[in-house]
Amino acid sequence: MSEHEDWAPAGAAGLVALAMACFTFFALLTGRVDHSAAPLLGIWMLGGFVVQFVTAILELKEGNLLGGNVFTFFSAFFMLATGGVLLFQSIAAHHGMTFDARIIGWAWLPISIAVTLWTPAYLAGARSLSLVVVALVPALWIISFTDMGVLSKAWSPVAGYFLLAGGIFGIYTSAAIVLNDKFKRVVLPLGEPFIK
Repeated sequence: MSEHEDWAPAGAAGLVALAMACFTFFALLTGRVDHSAAPLLGIWMLGGFVVQFVTAILELKEGNLLGGNVFTFFSAFFMLATGGVLLFQSIAAHHGMTFDARIIGWAWLPISIAVTLWTPAYLAGARSLSLVVVALVPALWIISFTDMGVLSKAWSPVAGYFLLAGGIFGIYTSAAIVLNDKFKRVVLPLGEPFIK
């Protein structure tokens, strides 16, 4: 039986899905796995889409404007679209198809802008969640600019390390949300907001 009267917030699950994406892209962008892993990563991104979409709906139902909206567009673009793109690119490469993939950087540009502009709202919340976003912002810009061809692919490992940091903070925040709720006390502190 749930300890919550209605539906429980799902942000913890969404953060685990985000961390999965951050960790796997860290591995890809830093060369720990090669690009032959892209189809498998695409499938994992599609799984992450399910988690983040459900999270978005529940967070919006709970009245979480910021988290609900971010999980909505992350589920669609970071998970579903990226998963589809990775699968398509693998199939296209196998069949010798060529295409101008710089459009992907242009698609990431509004996401990078939105997350950057929404960062102050995160800075007014739990410090650990703020750190997730602070790590993701430079990663998003680097990914966008490298995909557009503005930055060289030599910047990819830098994005990878920012993603790893964001994933670590995401896992910590997820654990804090679940443990603090279950034990009705601070087991893992979320930290005071950077902006009050």
